[in-house]
Amino acid sequence: MEIWAEAMTSLEDIDVTSNQSNTNINLELSILTNNTTIPVIITTKDGQIESSTNIPARIEDDPEKLQELLEKIKSQNQPIIMDDLGVEKAQYLYYGNSPIITKLKYFPISLIVIILLFVGVIYFFYATSKSSEQNKLWAGMAKETAHQIGTPLSSLVGWTEILKQEHVKPEYIIEIEKDIDRLKTITDRFSKIGSKPTLIEADVVRATQDSYDYLKARSSKLIEFSSSLPRNSIYVELNEPLFGWTLENIVKNGIDAMRGKGSLHIAVEEYDKWVSIQISDSGKGITKSNFTRVFKPGYTTKKRGWGLGLSLAKRIIEEYHDGRLRIVKSELNKGTTFEIRLKKS
Repeated sequence: MEIWAEAMTSLEDIDVTSNQSNTNINLELSILTNNTTIPVIITTKDGQIESSTNIPARIEDDPEKLQELLEKIKSQNQPIIMDDLGVEKAQYLYYGNSPIITKLKYFPISLIVIILLFVGVIYFFYATSKSSEQNKLWAGMAKETAHQIGTPLSSLVGWTEILKQEHVKPEYIIEIEKDIDRLKTITDRFSKIGSKPTLIEADVVRATQDSYDYLKARSSKLIEFSSSLPRNSIYVELNEPLFGWTLENIVKNGIDAMRGKGSLHIAVEEYDKWVSIQISDSGKGITKSNFTRVFKPGYTTKKRGWGLGLSLAKRIIEEYHDGRLRIVKSELNKGTTFEIRLKKS
């Protein structure tokens, strides 16, 4: 811009001091015409605007807007004083930043944002990869556990048959067989971890009743169980072992919250397109801020616990059964109500 100002001054000198038409002014004109991007406003010593260059017509034709632009340009760069014609005729050249300079000002910010995004993508990939490896490890351990349980389970079945031949009391045999069946169910559950379970059309009322009866029979007598189940069948796409596992995890979570003493209620309600299974306990309750955190893997309030029960339950219902598991309501020291929603067949 200093060169541009020199060319402007030189051109004015030629106009003032020379009447020759053949004066060589090609260099000055070339310098002046090559500026097509930098906004320029030339004022007198008193601040009167004399001319402007590279200013949009809508601003140049409006004196107020042109004055506003001048004030803005003054804050961007120091003016160049053109006083070759004398102090009284001195002119002040104000210029703003070209579009390229304006873009370059924001380039470091854009570069930082790109770098942060790149780092974020790398971190996300690393975290996802690590989580995937952990999931595969847990799935492998679960399948191996199911395999290891299978061997002594087969022996227990054989010993049960021997006990029958030894004329042991039948009620003893019945209870042993129930526990063997339960171990088979647990083995089946662990063997399904890490693979897509098979869903079949089943009566969710009966499946809920079966889980209710099993849990009630094997829970403390200090827990008062109650239920509100419809008499009619309600069919949904269900994997019964995993559904029973979900109910068991929620009920056990409620029993822990009640510290082994209180009331627990299971209710099934039918709607037009879905069915609701609600499990209510009279435990210590959950604060609203923790309604979603309780389903995160590793979250637990117990001194001895892995915090996987509710996380696993949510995954079974929402990912495998295309349903929903949530906390409907909870009050501190009054209890919590969980709800399972499943689509009807």
